[in-house]
Amino acid sequence: MEPHGPVTKRRILADLTPLRTSVDYRRLWAGNTISWIGQAMTSLAVSLQVYDITHSSFSVGLVGLFSLVPLVVFGLYGGAIADTVDRRKLGLYSALGSCALSLALAAGAFAGFHHVWFLYSVVALQAVCGALNSPARTSMIPRLLPPEQLPAANALSSITTTGGMMLGPMLGGFIVGLWGYQAAYAVDAVAFSASLYAMWRLPAMRPEGGGAGAKRASVLDGLRFLATRPNLRMTFFTDMCAMVLAHPRALFPAVAVVWFGGDATTVGLLVAAPAVGALLGSVFSGWIGRIRRHGLAILLSVAGWGTAVAVFGLTRELWLGLLFLALAGCADTISMVFRSTMLQAAVPDEMRGRLQGVFIVVVAGGPRLGDFVAGAVGDVASPVLAVTGGGVACVIAVGLLALKWRGFARYDAKVPEA
Repeated sequence: MEPHGPVTKRRILADLTPLRTSVDYRRLWAGNTISWIGQAMTSLAVSLQVYDITHSSFSVGLVGLFSLVPLVVFGLYGGAIADTVDRRKLGLYSALGSCALSLALAAGAFAGFHHVWFLYSVVALQAVCGALNSPARTSMIPRLLPPEQLPAANALSSITTTGGMMLGPMLGGFIVGLWGYQAAYAVDAVAFSASLYAMWRLPAMRPEGGGAGAKRASVLDGLRFLATRPNLRMTFFTDMCAMVLAHPRALFPAVAVVWFGGDATTVGLLVAAPAVGALLGSVFSGWIGRIRRHGLAILLSVAGWGTAVAVFGLTRELWLGLLFLALAGCADTISMVFRSTMLQAAVPDEMRGRLQGVFIVVVAGGPRLGDFVAGAVGDVASPVLAVTGGGVACVIAVGLLALKWRGFARYDAKVPEA
């Protein structure tokens, strides 16, 4: 039985092959993981500081708005830039900008410069740096790894994201409570050194396909390319079904009290449950690399998200609700891994930056639009209709999309077609 142990573990747990085979990817992943935790710490610290200054939940909500607009705008243009210049330099300079902004937050806190407009301005500039960094960093991964390792790499990226979402706020709250906002911002600035080092050690990463084509890179070129690629469009459509129609996060404060008789702690558990499920889905993702029908896997996982959310809307036992939210988070991770892999494998290198820019816009904008939809339906009708109805609508919408573009379910990772 002993010889079969390692094989079984590889089939169940996350595939670490990309970390073993590529030193550059290993440094990039480690640096991004450390810096992501630091960014999550800063995000919490900024929200706490804004509330401490204003005592207004609305003012705290504006933090998200100030980050969303530049993220959407510069996400598109950042992708075009990533298809024009050396992606290593773009990633390095944008990470350096984020580090400098964290230092500015720390300096302001040390100096007692407590002005909410200053925090909003820094948050907006951080979003600009993030929107420039993400397309550059993500589009470099297919240059560092062979195609068969991309699903495993995207599962590892999901561990980075969900792990940061869980650890960052906890560490941020702990550090702010002990040493103040300035300490959290300073730790974030130090954490960025890992990302800077990883980018600095990479080789040059100019887009393939010739310099002349790269110089003409534009957002419109990327959108025109996407318009002719039904499989790629479906990766965005299916994600919008989940994030816009079945995203109950805005209703958690209400349902925590009305459905479960809870308090702020209950809200925290509801918020954390999908992240826990997403992290578990990433950790136990060893099987993902053996799946070839990526389109079908996306359809099933998004339908699984909608089903889990719909059932959550019918539960009145907290433990059961948390279970279905965790299942939804796990399904979302599976969808994200396959969607990211399709974008990396089925897009030519000279277009990868722009398509990753569109990906950022959808990923950033979808949940925020979903918050608005869920909140509006919950106020006008009821939380039950908003949550359960949204989950059912997600499943129906995905089914209709699958019938409209039948080729998506037949997508084969061995012969990637956009």
